[in-house]
Amino acid sequence: MSSRLALPAQALPAAPPAAALALPSRIGKYVVQAKIGEGATSEVFLCHDPFNNRKVAIKRVRGNLLADSREQHFQQRFFAAEAALVGQLQHPNVVQILDAVADAESPYLVMEYVEGVTLRRFCRADRLLPVAQVIEIGFKCAMALGYCFRQGLIHRDVKPANLLVTLDGERINEVKVTDFGSVFNTATDQTQVYRVGSLAYMSPEQLDGDVLDCRADIYSLAAVLYHLLAGRPPFDAQQQPALMHQIYHASPPPLGSLRDGVPPALVALVEQCLAKERELRPASWDEFARALTAAGAEHRHDKGALQEVLDSERFTLLRSLEFFADFGDVELWEVVHRAAWHRHGFGDALYRKGEEGSSFHIVTQGRVDIYRDSRNVASLGAGSTVGEMAYLAPNPALRRHTVDILVSQPATTLSFTPESLERLSLTTRHRFDKAFIKVLVRRLHEAQEAAAAQRR
Repeated sequence: MSSRLALPAQALPAAPPAAALALPSRIGKYVVQAKIGEGATSEVFLCHDPFNNRKVAIKRVRGNLLADSREQHFQQRFFAAEAALVGQLQHPNVVQILDAVADAESPYLVMEYVEGVTLRRFCRADRLLPVAQVIEIGFKCAMALGYCFRQGLIHRDVKPANLLVTLDGERINEVKVTDFGSVFNTATDQTQVYRVGSLAYMSPEQLDGDVLDCRADIYSLAAVLYHLLAGRPPFDAQQQPALMHQIYHASPPPLGSLRDGVPPALVALVEQCLAKERELRPASWDEFARALTAAGAEHRHDKGALQEVLDSERFTLLRSLEFFADFGDVELWEVVHRAAWHRHGFGDALYRKGEEGSSFHIVTQGRVDIYRDSRNVASLGAGSTVGEMAYLAPNPALRRHTVDILVSQPATTLSFTPESLERLSLTTRHRFDKAFIKVLVRRLHEAQEAAAAQRR
């Protein structure tokens, strides 16, 4: 859990005496249920929040460390860095920091509880994840860290132990970035600590204490992906000086020599991100995410067509559609997870004339044709909405479809009903309202132009 430069194992503080290992009954108002993690400087507890009736994770600084004035100075810095972010980070792939209590004996942070494990479990050669899952993890982390960077934050300690995942059996369901104790906040004028992080995943410029940008975290995430793919970090040595020399001067062993089946595009991307000179790395998180998506597409093509659709693919698909132009990352992720996704073959009917309904579809791929009394009156492609008039209708009489809508090219759509839309956040529903208004205004304009043309 330490946010500072990793020390060799023999240099870590001695284990605390047995009396110190007793589980506290409470931390502040929170009822302690179990210890779920610990490091050289802090320990993490699973607690119950009686006021909100929910589980929370509490990270508490070890009290005995605060007797050391130098250690106290550093811990206060790291605590303040995370405490400043209380309530600020709202992203599905970032652990929320709910509260910070500057207790004189043992300050602590209250965080969202994620029921899962860290990615350290999957860094062993005998526990490696499928390549497709590693790509998905990388994409979601890139979206999360890109979101943080837009808030003015550089994480500076991206490593497997700081990436939490939830599991569905043996499959990883979600991933969340945690531990912002080493964060560099570009929006603050307070003095901040440099040269922090975990050595095995640190970029050369971070090790130098240089001014950083998003490319430092891109390097670190690439080092994590390398570890997940290969079962070993890109650089490895028993002593810090030897490890630092490798980071500055050596090239990591080629991924292709350590694991079969890694697509060349992914190998090239990881190598690019691990470049010593930051100018050679992707310039932004968006550029990195696009390259990762392309690598994922290459991998699925190599494996054949019968691959499940990944969240990253759906997210990228929605980002390309005009309908979702005003949606932020958080809102798009919500749509990805809440929408009902459908695949339709040629000739399938989305709606039949005379049917009553209130759902609407957004075409994400393929085409559909609209037939009025057996006459083809329109053809709609990706980004088009169908059925929204029945959805928006103020009374049931207007919810009866007046046309047939048939698939003319194999299509993928997402759909919502009034009930499923109600489960979205207010912000996301507001985005939908604005998008629908744009659609209706455009169609009204097209109708007026067509009427004017007929008069002419």
